[in-house]
Amino acid sequence: MLMMNFFTISIVTVVWILVGFSLAFAPDAGWGVIGNLHYALMRHMTGIWPGTHIPKLTFMLFQLMFAVITPALITGAIAGRVKFKAWMAVCFGWSLLVYPTVAHWLFDPAGWLYRLGSRDFAGGAVVHASAGAAALVLALMVGPRSQKSLKSYKPHSVPLMLLGAGILWFGWFGFNAGSALGSGQLAASAFAATQIAAATSSIVWALVEYRFAGKVTVVGVATGAVVGLATITPASGFVGPLAAMAIGAGGSLAGYWAIRIFQRFSRFDDSFDVVACHGVGGATGMLLLGVFAQYAINPGGLRRTTGMAISGLIFGHSQFLGDQLVAVIAVVGFTIVATYVIGLMVNATIGLRVSKADEVAGLNGAFDGAAYVFEEVALEARRWQVDL
Repeated sequence: MLMMNFFTISIVTVVWILVGFSLAFAPDAGWGVIGNLHYALMRHMTGIWPGTHIPKLTFMLFQLMFAVITPALITGAIAGRVKFKAWMAVCFGWSLLVYPTVAHWLFDPAGWLYRLGSRDFAGGAVVHASAGAAALVLALMVGPRSQKSLKSYKPHSVPLMLLGAGILWFGWFGFNAGSALGSGQLAASAFAATQIAAATSSIVWALVEYRFAGKVTVVGVATGAVVGLATITPASGFVGPLAAMAIGAGGSLAGYWAIRIFQRFSRFDDSFDVVACHGVGGATGMLLLGVFAQYAINPGGLRRTTGMAISGLIFGHSQFLGDQLVAVIAVVGFTIVATYVIGLMVNATIGLRVSKADEVAGLNGAFDGAAYVFEEVALEARRWQVDL
């Protein structure tokens, strides 16, 4: 898993530099579907990015982080079952064809969904819903872990998990507040919304977990925070503090029940609940943005191409909720189809799934051997044991 995610950074960076960034943010090639090749091979990258005060290269590198994290999320759904070389092929194809397309639709003002009136401040649909949709497809294509393989999955370090969740929470401020592309009132508003939603979601998750499981777990509290972060992402730059609290709570409830529902399907094995936490969370945030968006928070971003102000349902603008629904359906639908085609091509050539023997033994041996050698350490300890 570490190798898949670490190498994803390398693959996506090269694709992004060569052509991905251009497909996402270059002048529109037609009908708001995809950008042209104006910035391919990093041509025309001197100067300031239009509408900002930051260099074009800085904007490109900031957007690269979104492009990297999206396929990395997908790996959590197919852990322990996919060949490394198969993942390399999927990651390359997905980063070339899927991510730049949906990014152009919603992040670029020339994209057809943006022109329609849909908004996604920092990646609720572009990152989380698309990753969740792709994770759903690949998890179904690969199939569930075998019973022998499941028995070999031992609990890992909960303190390390919590440390990772804390680092993730802190890093999320860079995505959401950074999407303001400056350090002003909008960045502060997005920062506050992110913190409030994550904290609220974590508390709601703990309450629901206690109600239905009888106890509150560390893993549950951390999961609730991550779900809240995913849910507030599309809305972080468009809503106020109290709306962020409501969105965090709504995302927590949606994510918790999505996990419980998906667990009932034996053929669907999402190892780390990517579909429920990120896919459902991102989609929920997109829709709740259609309810709580407030024009006064971000007048520059909440304005249609016609000049008309955009606000949410509670402010009397029902059309925006419909636009958000269209965006979710379009992004999820396109991602499902495109990911399925990529998966079919990889499976027909390289093959997606590892052998049963490798699956049961674990995939670490293909790289640096076992990640941990508890058995050898225990044997050595017994060999030198002294009865005190």
